[in-house]
Amino acid sequence: MPLLAYAVVSVTLALSVRAGNWTATPFSPASVPLAVRSPYLSVWLPQGAGNALNDVWPEFWTGQDVSGWSGFAKVDGTAYVWMGAPGVPNTTFTKATQKSLQWTSTQSSFVMTAGPVDLNITFFSPVEPSDLVNQSLPLSYYSISAASNDQNSHKVQVYVDISGEWVTGTRLSAPTINWTTTAGDVITHQVQLTNQVEYSELGDHIQQGAAYHSTLSVPGTTYQTGQDIVVRAEFINNGVLNNTQDTQFRAVNDNWPVFAFAHDFGTVTAATTPVVYSVGHARDPAIQYVTVNNGRMALSSYFWTRYSTMADAIAAFLKDYNNAVARADAFDAQINNDARNISSDYASLVALSIRQTFGAIEITVGKKMDGTLDTSNILTFTKQISSDNTVNTVDVIYPSWPLFLYTNPAIGRSLLLPSLQYQNSGQYPNRWCAHDMGSSYPNATGHNDGLDIQMPVEESGNMLIMALSYTQWTNDMSLLSTYSGLLDQWTQFLVQDSLIPANQVSTDNFAGSLANQTNLAIKGIVGIQAMAEIARLTNDMSKYTNYSTLAASYVQQWQNYAISSSGSHLTLSYGDDASWGLTYNLYADKLLATNVFPSSVYDLQTSWYNGKANTYGVILDTRHTYTKSDWSMWTAATVTSNDVRDQIVSAVVKYASDGQNSNPLSDLYDTDSGKQAMGGNFARPVVGGHLALLALQAAPNITDPNVSSSSTSTGSTASPTGSPSTSSNKSGAPPRWSNAGSVTVLSLLGILCVFLVA
Repeated sequence: MPLLAYAVVSVTLALSVRAGNWTATPFSPASVPLAVRSPYLSVWLPQGAGNALNDVWPEFWTGQDVSGWSGFAKVDGTAYVWMGAPGVPNTTFTKATQKSLQWTSTQSSFVMTAGPVDLNITFFSPVEPSDLVNQSLPLSYYSISAASNDQNSHKVQVYVDISGEWVTGTRLSAPTINWTTTAGDVITHQVQLTNQVEYSELGDHIQQGAAYHSTLSVPGTTYQTGQDIVVRAEFINNGVLNNTQDTQFRAVNDNWPVFAFAHDFGTVTAATTPVVYSVGHARDPAIQYVTVNNGRMALSSYFWTRYSTMADAIAAFLKDYNNAVARADAFDAQINNDARNISSDYASLVALSIRQTFGAIEITVGKKMDGTLDTSNILTFTKQISSDNTVNTVDVIYPSWPLFLYTNPAIGRSLLLPSLQYQNSGQYPNRWCAHDMGSSYPNATGHNDGLDIQMPVEESGNMLIMALSYTQWTNDMSLLSTYSGLLDQWTQFLVQDSLIPANQVSTDNFAGSLANQTNLAIKGIVGIQAMAEIARLTNDMSKYTNYSTLAASYVQQWQNYAISSSGSHLTLSYGDDASWGLTYNLYADKLLATNVFPSSVYDLQTSWYNGKANTYGVILDTRHTYTKSDWSMWTAATVTSNDVRDQIVSAVVKYASDGQNSNPLSDLYDTDSGKQAMGGNFARPVVGGHLALLALQAAPNITDPNVSSSSTSTGSTASPTGSPSTSSNKSGAPPRWSNAGSVTVLSLLGILCVFLVA
């Protein structure tokens, strides 16, 4: 349902399990999201089989770089470390004991026992898809409160710091950094590379912009910058910092400069009001974007439409904390309640996927001729992350699409626009859809040479399906009216290459190329039917009849090619009876309610999958023992048995909670061992595909717009500019959109002639 307005309700968590010596609710993930807002603000706790918050250093999403972040407390003069793995010579401190971990879609909360006091530390990365300013802010909260656990009163002080590693691509390069501290109503440490390069990465870290560590200047707050062991010792020995700044700028690993705060809670018995901090990483410009005639445009993050300085943005962010928590609690509750309609296992998987997906996107705008920001053209970009570094990879947006439909389709629209605008400009030379918008994030500079990765059926079908589903969910015709010619061009390619796909790769290109792929043909056929629906929505009934007739004819032939000779299952490739795989592309037929494939196909696959799961899931296909978690959820949404659906879901959750991995959730893993496969595919936004069942559950009922232009969708709505707008709650029922009626079946040869001469 559209997450634009909520009733605040409590989140009932699925379950609690033991992880190490603490309780984890709903389970213990491989890596816990701490501050995850963008591809460059993505810090995680590599928990693995049971690392506590103070067992290891937090890491950047790559798992290759430490993001130095430490926390201490003093209780009645005794020092405890509750975060990170710092060593501080010539001091005495004890490790706090982790008591619990609890996480939701937006928050990760730890209870750490420091002697007679419990510290509650919450890491909160807001997810606000209905407010594009808030969603685009590259800032994350964390808060600390203290409470006595023995009913007695205790004196409590807390300490936090971050290091210069927050702005480095790799410690081995030893880049020089500089920093400033500003103290007013808000105290902010700002740190950046001395030598910056726009739109350039090193070790997946951006080489421009700055990291920010901030807090409100409330009584009891002190700060300090300097060498790690010096600043930490100051707090351990004295319980307070000295409000001084180290001005000896140097390499990040030269006496390890840190940027610290301390707060004195005074005497504590009952739980204190939390002290709140923010961390962030921001840059401007954010994206380099190709324009007509191979021009370049600098795009800025959307939040700059409201704030003129980072100081303004940080101050507003910190002062909004209580309201932000209330909104997040409502968001978490809505996600949890909707997902629990399917199962508690499913609810936990969905919750783990939200921050990871939104943390891979950046919402941007360009400038008008007068230099002001142009909010009429909102463009969103996603970094592929870990498996590649491409920009707006179509087959990365596509698996994550259910999340954007469920939360705010307008963000989905703004993800499609860069590719649509670029290819509509005529600069991309191929007649099918481009694979991505550029080979090196954040450079969305296109492929005017046409030498991008070739996935012609895959990407063309993906774009048609997403464009139609956006329109169905919003009743916004802007994509179809503007880009119908481009969409039709891609469809004509699908007409020629979908029924019997040539030897090519699909989105699962790591598995290798293959001819006559059953699942790829499904996508192409649904893509053709999607164009038929697009033609109907744009009142081109002749084209609607031609395309829908062709799709129906293809389905009849496809069944002859794709069903095994025994009639027991769909093959992976035509004629290979021993082969099979997840036919997740059937999901699009259900999502769009095109109903081009008969129910017998869904029943056939449901029976086949029953009991096929290995320890950690159903294999992607018979070439390997690995699977994809996103495609597993898409497949679960297509089966006609809740028992089979739950088998698939529970196996994926077993993998996600097994403790054998320590990277942010990987979507590619081995179904026998439960270990991530091929060394990559972690932290990727494709886990938004885990919301596939939610998107179907929340899909709008749409009547034929040619019958009544005033028909109302129960789904999310968006203006043509992509800004959010209010909408009513969706029903929990699956989509039941009307078909346009039966059509006369023409000969395949005759239909092909129509398209080939068009």
